[in-house]
Amino acid sequence: MDITKVVIPAAGRGTRFLPLTKSVPKEMLPLLEKPAIQHIIEEAFLSNVKNYIIINSRGKTALEDYFDDNIDLSLFLKENNKEALLHTLEKINRTSTFTYIRQAEQLGLGHAVALAAQSIQPKEYFGVMLPDDIIESKSPGLDQLIRIARQEKASVIAVQEVPIECVSSYGIIEIKKHITPNLFQISHIVEKPQQKDAPSNLAVVGRYILSQKIFTSLDHVKTYGSGEIQLTDAITNMIQNNEKVFAYKIQGLRYDIGTPIGWIKAIIGMALQHPYYAPHVKNFLADIETSNSYVYKPAKIIQNSL
Repeated sequence: MDITKVVIPAAGRGTRFLPLTKSVPKEMLPLLEKPAIQHIIEEAFLSNVKNYIIINSRGKTALEDYFDDNIDLSLFLKENNKEALLHTLEKINRTSTFTYIRQAEQLGLGHAVALAAQSIQPKEYFGVMLPDDIIESKSPGLDQLIRIARQEKASVIAVQEVPIECVSSYGIIEIKKHITPNLFQISHIVEKPQQKDAPSNLAVVGRYILSQKIFTSLDHVKTYGSGEIQLTDAITNMIQNNEKVFAYKIQGLRYDIGTPIGWIKAIIGMALQHPYYAPHVKNFLADIETSNSYVYKPAKIIQNSL
């Protein structure tokens, strides 16, 4: 099973981050010195997947510009002995292929993935990575799924245990068969169930390895459904058509940066794991705990003299 392509849906409006996302794509929000989209691409790159199909939308040309070569900037950095600042990005650019597909109307994750159908060959398996989910681990998250997909010769989705009171925010799997403590064959997925209706507390998170057959199921969901096209509904349809689908409890630390609070937590969490930033952040947090210097006080009202 040769998995060489990954679809990255990045067409959302990012309304939770307005007004910033009026002009800056949410996927370009920085996590330390790199934007979120680069963290996703690097995970795929380290998983030996080097063909990236990015689903974008109007006003998101910054994503395309970011992964283009900038000759003037490269020359400037070389003249000032600062080439290392772009070393990883330029390595990715030299050895990878980027394809951009415009999603004119946001009709759900399934619709975004379906737009990549012409880029995937018959019988080919491919990855899907959601930029809202950043996974920090020794073994890249996508690579973990690739190994399982090759082992089982089937589609596999990443899952994570969540508190039972949070199940209504996720797609939740129903387990058909336990393979190992971290690997399950699934019978179907329930999208955002009520707590009493949840078949488990194993939630689908933003990493998938899918068979090309997903596109047939997406067509079925589009034909017989209404409203947004859900990827989880199409995966359930695959299972109903005798396609095996597995769920793997992904190993590592996951940050959900789909909300401002999640983004802030990710920045702090990553900074605390970084050899340079960690001491500074720890000292800053300690200062806040022990000092009044960071406590805001009401500002004096200055009357306008005009």
